[in-house]
Amino acid sequence: MASNIRVLLVDDNPMIVALLRQAITPFASVETFSDAAEALLHVAESAPDLLICDYRMPGLNGKELIEKIRGRVQTAKLPAILIATHSEITEHLRSMHDHLEDLIEKPFFVKEITSRIKRVIDKISLEKMARATPGESVVRGNLQQMNTMDLFQSLELGHKTCRLTVTNGSGRCDMYFTDGQINHALCGGLRGDEAVFKVITWTDGQFEIDFSASNSEQTTTRSTQSLLMEGLRLLDEANRDTEENVLDA
Repeated sequence: MASNIRVLLVDDNPMIVALLRQAITPFASVETFSDAAEALLHVAESAPDLLICDYRMPGLNGKELIEKIRGRVQTAKLPAILIATHSEITEHLRSMHDHLEDLIEKPFFVKEITSRIKRVIDKISLEKMARATPGESVVRGNLQQMNTMDLFQSLELGHKTCRLTVTNGSGRCDMYFTDGQINHALCGGLRGDEAVFKVITWTDGQFEIDFSASNSEQTTTRSTQSLLMEGLRLLDEANRDTEENVLDA
C-alpha cells in the first residue's frame, strides 16, 4: 500500500536501522538518524508523522527525546513508538506506556515488529485522510489503499465509532464500530460474524467511513481482533481446500 506517511527512525545500531528501514519502506517514507540530538533538531525543522526510536542511546535516550519533542507546542501530539529491553521497560518506562502508540520489547521478530508498526502507520494514514476533508465526517478510498484488515485494525487501534461500508461490484457490506469494536454487520443476507468473514475475502472495491453514523445493535459475537483471526483462518482453510482439489483433478 502506497503511503503518504513520513517516519523518523532513530537508533545508534546500524544493523537495527537497516533492518527496520527495509521493513517499513513498503508502507512509508523513512528518514534515519543515529544521534538523538540531531534527530531532535531535524524534528524542529520538519516534523514526521511518526517517530520510532530506541530507548538506550548515547546522549539523549529515547524517552528524553520523546519528552523534548512533545515539549514543543507544534509537536506535542507526535505519535511515537519506543523500542526497549524487558528490564528497561520494567525499570524506566512503565509510566510511558499509555503515552505511546506502541512499546516494543527487544529482542523482537522482524515479522512481528513490522506488523505492529504497520498497524500504527495505517491508523495515522486514516487520520490524515480524515483531516484532508475538514468539516466532513466521511472518508472514502479503495481497497488498494487500505484493505479490509488494515481498515479493521486502524479503526480498532483508534477506538473509532463509525460505520464502515465496503462495496465490491454489486456487493455491499455495512459494519458498525463502537469504540473500535465491530458490534453489527450486514452483507447481503448475512449478519454478524458471517458478514464480517465474507468481506474479509474482498480484495477489490471501495470503502467509505462515516464517523457520524452509529448503531447499537449487537449481531457479532467476537472482538474485532478475534473476528479477523477467525476470518483469516477460514480463508486459509478455503485456499487449502482449493489447492487440494486442483491436485486431485
